Amino acid sequence: MTRPTDPQTGFAPGDLVAVLTTQPLDRTLDYRAPDRGCSLGDFVEVPLGPRRVTGVVWGPGEGGFDPAKVRPVHRVLDAIPMRDEMRVFLARAADYTLTPLPAMLRLATRTPGLGHDVGTRRVYARGAATPERMTDARRRVMAVLDDHGGLTFTLSELAGMAGVGTSVVKGLVRLGAIDEREAPRDTPYPPLDPDLPGKPLASDQAAAAAKLSEAVRGGAYGTTMLRGVTGSGKTEVYLEAVAACLRSGRQALVLLPEIALTAEFLARVEARFGARPAEWHHGVTQTERRRCWKMVAEGGAQFVVGARSSLFLPFRDLGLIVVDEEHDTSYKQEDGVCYSARDMAVLRASIASAQVVLASATPSLETWANVEAGKYAALTLTSRFGDRAMPRMQAIDMRAQDVPAGRWVSPALRAAVAERLERGEQSLLFLNRRGYAPVTVCRACGHMIGCDHCDARMVEHRFSKRLVCHQCGESRPVPPACPSCAVEGRLAPVGPGVERMAEEAAALFPDARIEVLSSDLHASARALKARIEAIAAGAADIVVGTQLVAKGHNFPLLTLVGVIDADLGLQGSDLRAAERTFQLMRQVAGRAGRAERPGAALLQTFQPEHPVIRAILAGDEDGFWRAEAAERRAAGVPPYGRMAGIVLSSPDLQAVFDLGRALARADAPLRRIGADLYGPAPAPIARIRGRHRVRMLVKADKSAPLQAAVAEWLAAVKPKGDIRLTVDIDPQSFY
Repeated sequence: MTRPTDPQTGFAPGDLVAVLTTQPLDRTLDYRAPDRGCSLGDFVEVPLGPRRVTGVVWGPGEGGFDPAKVRPVHRVLDAIPMRDEMRVFLARAADYTLTPLPAMLRLATRTPGLGHDVGTRRVYARGAATPERMTDARRRVMAVLDDHGGLTFTLSELAGMAGVGTSVVKGLVRLGAIDEREAPRDTPYPPLDPDLPGKPLASDQAAAAAKLSEAVRGGAYGTTMLRGVTGSGKTEVYLEAVAACLRSGRQALVLLPEIALTAEFLARVEARFGARPAEWHHGVTQTERRRCWKMVAEGGAQFVVGARSSLFLPFRDLGLIVVDEEHDTSYKQEDGVCYSARDMAVLRASIASAQVVLASATPSLETWANVEAGKYAALTLTSRFGDRAMPRMQAIDMRAQDVPAGRWVSPALRAAVAERLERGEQSLLFLNRRGYAPVTVCRACGHMIGCDHCDARMVEHRFSKRLVCHQCGESRPVPPACPSCAVEGRLAPVGPGVERMAEEAAALFPDARIEVLSSDLHASARALKARIEAIAAGAADIVVGTQLVAKGHNFPLLTLVGVIDADLGLQGSDLRAAERTFQLMRQVAGRAGRAERPGAALLQTFQPEHPVIRAILAGDEDGFWRAEAAERRAAGVPPYGRMAGIVLSSPDLQAVFDLGRALARADAPLRRIGADLYGPAPAPIARIRGRHRVRMLVKADKSAPLQAAVAEWLAAVKPKGDIRLTVDIDPQSFY
C-alpha cells in the first residue's frame, strides 16, 4: 500500500482513498484506487454492502485497520471531477447549516445518469409539418414542443409530459410534425452574444449597470444590493452585468423565486443575447437536467437560469450570481437540508471570487442591515422605466364600509373595479389564501373538518370539489354530511379563499372575464405560464390571485390592485410579520400601472392606523426599515441576533417530549455562549403526516459561536427509534 505525496496529482492503483458517498453516513469511507488510478474530486461508483453507490474522492484514506478488508473503487464515472472550490463550498455550507456532509453532496449530484457514457440517444423535436387532423392528444404533444423553445426530448419524456401514449408521438413522426434523430447525449448550449444591443437605459439605470459591470470585470468577490421600485428596470441593469461576465469568459447564474417567471424572463434573455440560456428547475426534463449539469461543468453552458438548487451545479468558472426578488421566502428550503439560497449565494461567490447581485424592490431586512453595516454595496433605481408613475396607494377603512355578510369586496373597491371595466382596463383582486374557504364547519354541531394526519383544517377547493390539507396534501371529496354528527346539508364554508373571491367577483360583475391565478389550479407549470401570458395579452378583465401574481409578472393593461385583506399577514407572532406584509403589499401594488396608463392600489383594512399600513401608504421604505431594525435590535433577534430552530418529530408524542426535556437538561454548551433556550413546546402545527412535532428555539447574540455550541449540545443526546431531529440555522418560519 502506498500513498501519493501530493494528493493533487492523483492516486495510483491500489492507493488508499477516502470517498464521501451520498449515503446517510457520518464519515468518509476508505477504498482502494481502481486499476487506472483516480484523482481528488473524481466521481466514483463504490461498493457499499451489496449495493453500488455514488461518491466523490475526498482525499487520502485514513487507514488504521486491516488493509486486506478494503474494497476497491468499482469505477470512475464519466464526469468532470469536482473542483476544489466546490468541495470547499459544500464543506462550509454543511458546517454553517449543521448538515451532514453526505446530505450536502446529494444536493450537488442531483442529476440523472451521472455515470452514463456520453454515447448517443434518439431524440424528438418540432418538425416542419402540421397534421391535417389535430386530435386532443396530438395537440397536447405539439403544445409541449412549442412551449419548450426548441428543446429536444426522449420518447418517454415527450409522451409523459403530454400525457399521451408513445404511439401518438410516433404517429406524428410519420406525419413529419416531429423530427426523430440520433444525437449526442449532451451537447453545448448555443453561444450567447453579449455584444448585441440591449434596451436603452435611463441615466440611473446606465450608471448602475456600469458599476455592476466594472465590479464583475474586476474578478473579485463582492455583494451589491440592487434596489428599485417595481418597474424600474432592475432586470435590464443586471442583464448588463451578465453581459460583462460573459465577455470576461466566466459563467453567470440568475436565481428566480418562481418557475412561472421563467417564460417571460427567458424571452428577455433571448432577445438580449440571441439565444436561450440553460435552465435548471423542476419544470425541465430529466434529459435537460443532465445536459445542464454536464455542460456547466465542462464550460458548455455560459449562463444558467434556475431555482435555488442551481447553486449546487458544478460551475467551471462562476463569475456572477444574481438573486432576483432576493427577499422572497421561497429561497429558504425548510425540509431536508435547511438553507437560504440568498446566504448560500454569498458564500459560494466568496469562495469563487464572484460578484453577487441581490435585486429587489423591497429588500429583506438582513440585506438592508448588511448594507448599513458596510458589508454590501448598494445601488438604487429611483424611478420607473420611461418615467411612469408609481401607483396611487389608498386605504379603504372597512369599519366604515357596508359589506353584506358573506361578502368581502367593499363598495369603494367595487366602484373602482367597475370604472376600470368601463375603460377596458384590468383589475387584480389580491388575497393570499388558496382554495375556496380555509375552514368548513358544521352548523348543526360546530365540528370543523380537519386532516386525519395533521393538526390542520381541511381547505375546501370548490373548483375540484375536494377538501385538501395544505400541510400534507391529503385530499378527499367534500362529504354530503358532517363526519361528526352525520347531519346532511349543514356544512358551511367559513372565510374566503381566491376561489370564493372569484365567485363573488362573478356575481358583482357578471359580464367580466375572470381568471384565477393560484399555484394549485393548473395541471402543470406549462399551463400556468400559458395563462399568465394570455392574461398579459388581455384575456381577462379581472384577475383574482394569491402571492403568485406579486412575483415579477408584467400585465400592461392592469391599472388597479385591490387587496382584499391587508391585515392578514399582520396576525400571529412571526417576528417577520411586519416585514413580509410590507414587502408583499408593495410588491403586489407594483403590478398596477406598469405601462402607459396610471395605476392605483386600494388596501382594504380594519387597521388603517397600524404602523405597517401607514408605512405602506406613505411609501417611506427607509423609514419603515429603520423602525423595524430598531425593534429587532432591541429584542436581539435577526438580523441583530442569532437563532436556531430545532424540530423533533415522531409518531410517539411521549418520545419526542422525553427527548426535548433531555436536551433542555443538557444545555450547558448553550449557556456557555450566553444563549437562551426556549422549549420544548408543541409546534404551532403540532402534527403533520401523523408525526407529532415539538419545537425548541435557541437565541444568542450576533457574535456568539452558535453553530459550534448547538453541535456540541445536540451531540450529547442521540435520537432513538423513529424520532427525527431537524436543525434550522437562521429559521425563517416557526410553524
